[in-house]
Amino acid sequence: MDIQSIKNRFGIIGNSPALNHALNTAVQVANTDLSVLIVGESGVGKEVFSMIIHALSPRKHNPFIAVNCGAIPEGTIDSELFGHEKGSFTGAVDSRKGYFETVNGGTIFLDEIGEMPLGTQARLLRVLETGEFIRVGSSKVQKTDVRVIAATNRDLLEYTQQGDFRQDLYYRLSTVPIRVPALRDRKEDVPLLFRKFAADFAERYKTQSVQLDPAAQQMLINYYWQGNVRELKNIAEQISVLSTDKMITAETLQRFLPARNTSRSLALITAATGLSAPGPTSDFNTERDILYKLFFDLKKDMNDLKQMIFDVAHHQGYTPVDPSSNALVPVYNDGELHSNNGYSPNTPILLETNDHHEDVEETLFLADREKEIITKALKKHKSRRRDAATELGISERTLYRKIKEYDIKE
Repeated sequence: MDIQSIKNRFGIIGNSPALNHALNTAVQVANTDLSVLIVGESGVGKEVFSMIIHALSPRKHNPFIAVNCGAIPEGTIDSELFGHEKGSFTGAVDSRKGYFETVNGGTIFLDEIGEMPLGTQARLLRVLETGEFIRVGSSKVQKTDVRVIAATNRDLLEYTQQGDFRQDLYYRLSTVPIRVPALRDRKEDVPLLFRKFAADFAERYKTQSVQLDPAAQQMLINYYWQGNVRELKNIAEQISVLSTDKMITAETLQRFLPARNTSRSLALITAATGLSAPGPTSDFNTERDILYKLFFDLKKDMNDLKQMIFDVAHHQGYTPVDPSSNALVPVYNDGELHSNNGYSPNTPILLETNDHHEDVEETLFLADREKEIITKALKKHKSRRRDAATELGISERTLYRKIKEYDIKE
């Protein structure tokens, strides 16, 4: 089956080289029993790739099940995957088969595999290597023949270095890795996707399909799609339902796009700082670092400008009273007033830049403030990093890096 037929069958829109490469890899590996690790940001459509692999495999007539590892509580995930015996824990009023037992002969898709607890990872590794598992509360070894496809939006290799993911399981799962590109890495597909979504919503809500004028289309292409295809679909639905005009201008579109991180604002920041724009794996932390550098550069420029003004004033017969003052007073040599700058010698000169601003900036030094906030969040949540990261609005990986960077004692 060619790539275009697969796109038509599974509703995949786009012709970017990165997308086509991912699809080609999925087609090539489908006819084998190899484990596959699908890597990509949230919202890029990783589950669709797992369904493609199953549908083109010899197991296509057998069961397929998708399991979100991050949505199952840690205390019950073993029971969900491997089953349990009656009385094995409180509430186990009967024996129950797990997914690996019910999907025998088929395919199981483990989404967000990076959220799987370490104990469950050890059980999964045994299934992958021997096809054996044990129900919770049982001592009987059972066999299963299940193909495992895993997906993650995390950097699992970094997780292994932190001890949050088993290294042996990582290499066992990633026999064949498939990287699904982020939407901002295939900008040429954005107009096609929007047109498809707009047509679908017009049919659903019995309205005329919205269209973009050239300026709006360019704005859509340049937008930094952090939520990827899922976010684009949501925007298309909002416009289809809420816009009274069916020809969407850039001004109208701007009202629907969150001002969070449009490419225009990032372009201004990166141009000012000389840094590269965020890449496909960057997160909020990358953009924040750009802003920090911009603030520090502005502070340095202000300090240089202030020093230059003081130097010029001093040469013209005025000097600051003390380093913390913003006033200049005339200089007297041997009882004679020296002033050749045209200002009244009895009138102090007030500078618009004053050292009080610098004192405030020093006390609010961003790195110190960030360390203080992270420390408070960890203390509040009793060193539970996941909870602290959620409150701070950053990823757990970023929090771990910041703890090491600032040498924070938990």
